Amino acid sequence: QVQLVESGGGLVQDGGSLRLSCAASGRTVSTYAVAWFRQAPGKEREFVAIMSRSGGRYYADSVKGRFTISRDNAKNTVYLQMNSLKPEDTAVYYCAAKPAWDIYYSPLDYEYWGQGTQVTVSS
Repeated sequence: QVQLVESGGGLVQDGGSLRLSCAASGRTVSTYAVAWFRQAPGKEREFVAIMSRSGGRYYADSVKGRFTISRDNAKNTVYLQMNSLKPEDTAVYYCAAKPAWDIYYSPLDYEYWGQGTQVTVSS
């Protein structure tokens, strides 16, 4: 099975940028669909972006045009580049993996999770 470790979170001002990393071990990350989810206090975990096994990229409407998901097979890592950050992007960000070719948007569909990394955007 795959193990996932997120990093790169932090405190940034409105309009700033961060790059999150999801480092995989135990299995090759390109054999999984890897998604980013986020959860703000008092809210449900929500889909942010996904990189499919075939390399397709899909985004939530709220982040489209601002966030970019990418994968480095040599480093076995998936990234989330977040630009033009807004206070409403504040949340704990999680990466999740599923050994499937299809796209899944619900957190209930994912078997493997990282521990999460906090992103705080100040106004």
